[in-house]
Amino acid sequence: MPLSLWMSLVAVCAMGAMSPGPSLALVLRHTLGGGRMPGIVAALSHALGVGFYALLTVLGLGALIVRFPTLFQAITWGGAAYLAWLGIKALRAGRAAALEASGVATTRRQAAREGMLVALGNPKLILFFVALLSQFVTPDMSLLAKALIVLTAMIIDGGWYVLVAVSLTHSRVLPWLQVRAHWIHRITGVMLLALALRVVIGPLG
Repeated sequence: MPLSLWMSLVAVCAMGAMSPGPSLALVLRHTLGGGRMPGIVAALSHALGVGFYALLTVLGLGALIVRFPTLFQAITWGGAAYLAWLGIKALRAGRAAALEASGVATTRRQAAREGMLVALGNPKLILFFVALLSQFVTPDMSLLAKALIVLTAMIIDGGWYVLVAVSLTHSRVLPWLQVRAHWIHRITGVMLLALALRVVIGPLG
């Protein structure tokens, strides 16, 4: 995979990870309730769930492109519609929205279980990854390139939420995020709409 294409993959994976939602609320809850380590454990287990869905998507996209190009195109457009819906939802979100989370007593085991369940319990991730990864997967892509895509998605997701967990141990970070939540929603909303348009236009070159 060319470096420029991989950098595009990193950018869109980062945008997906940074979008406010239940995953962010999960890491906030476990970090506030149990401290840094439960938050990090929740982040890493969530990344494993994301990697599982990314793997399923990468393995299935190549077959769809070859055998059912029309179905692949329909699913891709469905993914683009979902990205657009997420973008509109983010733009319409309130000031705090998903950035609000209350701390509850938690353990590392609970954090690991819930981190995995939040990822695997969200089948919309498949649709998200279809739209995302359709820009990068080709029928003749090597196994190494597919592994690179999956690892990139996992590392970006886990790295972002670990950063969130570590940052939240500093008491001033969460209030700072909450005050600026509406700007975070607006920025991610615009970026998601732009990505939806990119998916409709066609694969990245």
